Amino acid sequence: MARLRGRDGCPWDREQTHRTLRRYLVEECYEVIDAIESGDDEQLKEELGDLLLQVVFHAQLAREEKRFDFDAVAGVIADKLIHRHPHVFGNKKLRTSEQVLNQWDVLKKEEGRRKNKKGRASRAAGLGAPSVTDGIPKYLPALMKAEDVQKKVAKVGFDWSKAEDVLAKIEEEVREVEKELRAAKSKRKSKVDEELGDLLFAVVNLARFQKFHAEELLNNSVKKFIKRFRGIEAELRRRGKRPEDCALAELDAIWDAVKARRAGRRKH
Repeated sequence: MARLRGRDGCPWDREQTHRTLRRYLVEECYEVIDAIESGDDEQLKEELGDLLLQVVFHAQLAREEKRFDFDAVAGVIADKLIHRHPHVFGNKKLRTSEQVLNQWDVLKKEEGRRKNKKGRASRAAGLGAPSVTDGIPKYLPALMKAEDVQKKVAKVGFDWSKAEDVLAKIEEEVREVEKELRAAKSKRKSKVDEELGDLLFAVVNLARFQKFHAEELLNNSVKKFIKRFRGIEAELRRRGKRPEDCALAELDAIWDAVKARRAGRRKH
């Protein structure tokens, strides 16, 4: 990477900054996830290498500015792992994953307090008081961000007591969406977008309450939809047609048939 960024290196690599590389870091993370889902070790090995390249790239940019280097990055995470695993590197003994996660949260809070000088400086600059919701990345995918916020506030007691209450909240949000849709039809000022967002947030809450990850649930539903729509396309090819040549009623009928076939396979 130093050679690529050097005077006689690659013009594209030489132009990059931490900011311009952001999108590639996100893309590489998702490509690693795709490789994990595929079960293909060669693909996983390649995608992990691509992800590692992003770390190397950012470290090289910082090294050129004499801020830090790759060794410093590795050193920070090594120190953090040792500090957050006193049950492995120290004398403390923990027997369950739940105990480990509780300890992890406590240690993270302690680390946050040690960084409090920076926090006070930020507040002095008008960036606000510390919050339970601090520490969540701004650019995290929205479903994951919603879940993380909900988890954080749940830890201080701001949570539902039972799933039925969350479901009632979802039903309430659906009614709010219906109300705003009626307002939109009558040309009155409408907040459909806001209410749809509230509905999504409530659905994420139910998924979290049931110990599911909303991001994974939605991703699975998208994959299921794609499979079914491909089934529609396959059936239409057999009929010598394309989706755009058909009325919605015909597409719906094929969709129902594809869905029934797949449900029948699962039963067997």
